[in-house]
Amino acid sequence: MVKRTGPTNPIVWELIRELRKVSIENNVKIWKAVAEKLEKPRRQKIAVNLSKIDRYVKDGEIALVPGKVLSCGNIRSGVTIAALRFSKKALEKIEKAGARAISIRDLMTTNPKGSNVRIIC
Repeated sequence: MVKRTGPTNPIVWELIRELRKVSIENNVKIWKAVAEKLEKPRRQKIAVNLSKIDRYVKDGEIALVPGKVLSCGNIRSGVTIAALRFSKKALEKIEKAGARAISIRDLMTTNPKGSNVRIIC
């Protein structure tokens, strides 16, 4: 029998539980989808560059990355990026451009309905 793998970090497990709870309470599928992506094994974790976020997200939208944001490329201002983790250089570029970087938990508490959010994988 194959052993089921997934995140071993207890903080990530707590975030997954909270995402599922908010999804059920507000009847919103976006948080359940993010929880499922965060449950994947380490070899399937998501890493997204700033150039991809800049390509697919419009001004005023929120980009949600269920993984790590890397620094390759540039980002325009007016974009909010929520992610599990950010590289140091990515944070520097985001702040320099005038964009915002927040955690997934912060986004979930401020926007429980998930409106105007685009998942980037």
